[in-house]
This record gives sequence, C-alpha cells and structure tokens, in this order.
Amino acid sequence: MKVEVWSDVVCPWCYLGKRRLEAALAQFEAPEEIEVVWRSFELDPSAPRRRELSAAEHLGQKYGMSADQVAEAWARLTALAEAEGLEYHLERTQGGSSFDAHRLLKLGAELGRQNAVKERLLRGHFTEGLGLGEPEVLARLGVEAGLPAARVSEVIVGDEFTESVREDERQARLLGISGVPFFVFDERYGVSGAQSTTVLLEALRSASTAS
Repeated sequence: MKVEVWSDVVCPWCYLGKRRLEAALAQFEAPEEIEVVWRSFELDPSAPRRRELSAAEHLGQKYGMSADQVAEAWARLTALAEAEGLEYHLERTQGGSSFDAHRLLKLGAELGRQNAVKERLLRGHFTEGLGLGEPEVLARLGVEAGLPAARVSEVIVGDEFTESVREDERQARLLGISGVPFFVFDERYGVSGAQSTTVLLEALRSASTAS
C-alpha cells in the first residue's frame, strides 16, 4: 500500500506529521507492506532563495501577529514537537525557497533514500536553523543523508526533477490541497493536517482493509 504525503520541508506541522505517521506505522500490523512517498508542496512558491526578514518578522507581517503572539504560538508548537521527540528552535529558522530542496528529495526517491533526505532537511531547518534555499547547505545535507556527492551537485546546479516537483504541485491543486501535511492512503483516503497517531493508524487500517 502506498501512502503519499504532500508536505514542505519548512512547515513545522509537516515534521510533526512525519513523526506521527512513523508512530502509526510502528503500530500497524504489516508496516513492511507500506511505501511512503513524499510529495512536493511549497508553502511560498514566490519566496526568494533566502528571505531577509527574520522568521518572527515574516510571521508577524504575514498573519498580522504581534511579537508576543508569535512567541506564544512558537511555544505551543515547540511543546508539541517535544512531545513527539523533536527539538524545535523556531526563532533560528531561516526562510526562503524550498524548491531546490524538493528537487533533492526527488533524487532521494530515485536512489531509495527519500525518507533519509526528508528527515535530514527537516532537522536542518527546525533544529539547526540552516537555510534550505542555500545550494551549499543542500549539498552538505544531501551527502549527509547518504546521497552521492556528484549526483547531489548535478541536481543542485541544474534543473533536474523540476517537472516532477511541478507535477506534484499540480496534483495537489487537483486534489484541492491548500494546506500541509496532507496524507493520501492507497489513493482512497485523504487526511488533512498533522493528525494524531491514532487517526493516522485508523486511516492505514481502513485503507488496508479496503484494498
């Protein structure tokens, strides 16, 4: 059974959703029968390679939030992340384009290392405060995730996998996906948002029974 997940590597809820899906898979009766595929979704397709505003300033401007409101929202998110075994430092995150990161994830899929690449990019952004729009950062993280340095460099300096990323985004529009994470189980059931492990496990079981 295939589980497709539309998400972005700069989305804090997507990292939570990844952990909760992994917890659900650990409880599922036949996890070896599940193939997880990470699909591309850009929260901000118009973002520059690196945004000059701090994360707090960008969030405040985008949603009309005060500094105190941003801090409160981040505290809640950080606590949720900690409950899932994740370490968030949201004040350190660097905004920017995630398009090349998604192309790198496509290389990971081609070489059977997509989940490792996804994990390394998410940790780099949310825990280490690395700018995922920076080519040198992507190059290092791709190699650390087990990808061949030469292929990583080819992808980053070229336009390989561009159409594949765009196709994921077209599919998202066709499915009416406006927010991520969004899980599709065996092309039958869609689950929106970083739902609980229990909800995701129920979806896995329902899809497995129906197939």
